[in-house]
Amino acid sequence: QAAADPMSSSDAPEDGPKETSSVSQNISDADAFKILLEMKMKKRQKKPALPSTVTELDTEDGSKVYVVGTAHFSDSSKKDVVKTIQEVQPDVVVVELCQYRVSMLKMDEKTLLKEAKEINLEKLQQAIKQNGVMSGLMQMLLLKVSAHITEQLGMAPGGEFREAFKEASKVPFCKFHLGDRPIPVTFKRAIAALSFWQKVKLAWGLCFLSDPISKDDVEKCKQKDLLEQMMAEMIGEFPDLHRTIVSERDIYLTYMLKQAAKQIELPRASETEPRKYIPAVVVGVVGMGHVPGIEKNWNSDLNIQEIM
Repeated sequence: QAAADPMSSSDAPEDGPKETSSVSQNISDADAFKILLEMKMKKRQKKPALPSTVTELDTEDGSKVYVVGTAHFSDSSKKDVVKTIQEVQPDVVVVELCQYRVSMLKMDEKTLLKEAKEINLEKLQQAIKQNGVMSGLMQMLLLKVSAHITEQLGMAPGGEFREAFKEASKVPFCKFHLGDRPIPVTFKRAIAALSFWQKVKLAWGLCFLSDPISKDDVEKCKQKDLLEQMMAEMIGEFPDLHRTIVSERDIYLTYMLKQAAKQIELPRASETEPRKYIPAVVVGVVGMGHVPGIEKNWNSDLNIQEIM
């Protein structure tokens, strides 16, 4: 209650912090955990009112996974993510990002817009140094596609992931997981799948991308994410590329969502007390284009070593 309705500094008694300190010393970690968990469970809706973009999946041990299919440049996708997290009060939020793209969670829209538009020689050299010549060039060309959409819409990508990050921080005991395969692995496998002439053809298509895009186009593409739809059109004739960029990542995302949905162990008052577990509630935030693949792979035994 104190956190929800804090007194202004002028109203707060001088010995306020001391009182709080003495109270907190009388509560064990296990008791504090139980109190916060009860608050969270009361706030969690038994029959959540979820957006139409959410797909509900179950695990064998009773955990629930709510997959929010998003368009990476959509305002309504951000609202869908916020609504879902508030309704289900998850234990884990998983997003379609890897450690190489995690910086976009803390950067503001203005900085991201600037970054997306500034694709220079220095960035190209850095990408080549990290990933090799072909993978580095491919990474920069895909950044150009993203920058093109960014410039057309005046909206930076990943807004739904930033909203998920902010909203997850408000939920007690909610962990935040990065669920996507590392981008250098995806690029290297994608490049290896193409012949020399296919690489040239794809690079040519990416270099001369300049079709105008409107915000209406983005919302129309909500059933299939705009960036991935544009990629799908260009890689349609290269099934191996589709496999590495989309299908393999469907498998990886599914695996990470299932890992996040393992049952949660409740705190024990002592070592002698038997262990107790409860089903987990997970929210996954992924591009709409990955949702059918996640559903398809959900009940399969997955081995991600093969695609790493």
